[in-house]
Amino acid sequence: MDEKTSTARVALKWGLIIGVGTILYSTLLFVLNLTTNRGLSVLGYGIFIAGLVLAMREFRTANGGYMTYGEGVGLGALASAIAGVLSSAYSILYMTVIDTGFRERLMEQTREQLEEQGQLTDEQIDQAIEMGQSFQSPGLLFVFGIFGSILIGVVLSLIIAAIMRRNKANPFE
Repeated sequence: MDEKTSTARVALKWGLIIGVGTILYSTLLFVLNLTTNRGLSVLGYGIFIAGLVLAMREFRTANGGYMTYGEGVGLGALASAIAGVLSSAYSILYMTVIDTGFRERLMEQTREQLEEQGQLTDEQIDQAIEMGQSFQSPGLLFVFGIFGSILIGVVLSLIIAAIMRRNKANPFE
């Protein structure tokens, strides 16, 4: 009987790689003050997609060219959770230790964007900013970051695993 590669081992490796890639990319956005640029933020998903595709490809190759849909989704979800923990921890570290004025600048940029849209009154903008600040505690940001990463990772994994799965012709082999 062949030794089957563990999804956990591959997920750990690629979760760390995705997490480090996300940290490097977010650091670039932080330093260049481009965190509110939606176009560049969307490019960050490319890191996730590439990492998940490479993880599933490595797992499939290590298992004789076969990977079930469930293995792919599980691998992607676990890798996303690991990447989410790393990137969320780094974001909290960055905002609370490295650049303590980041959240204030972010709120000011948000205020400016809402004012430019012209759809809300000043009072409504103040209320929106106040509500946003209530969700800015480091603990909540950490938890939301992890859950967001897992959610995005699972959705991407559902799609990627459907494309990359390859079942054995005879499941009893």
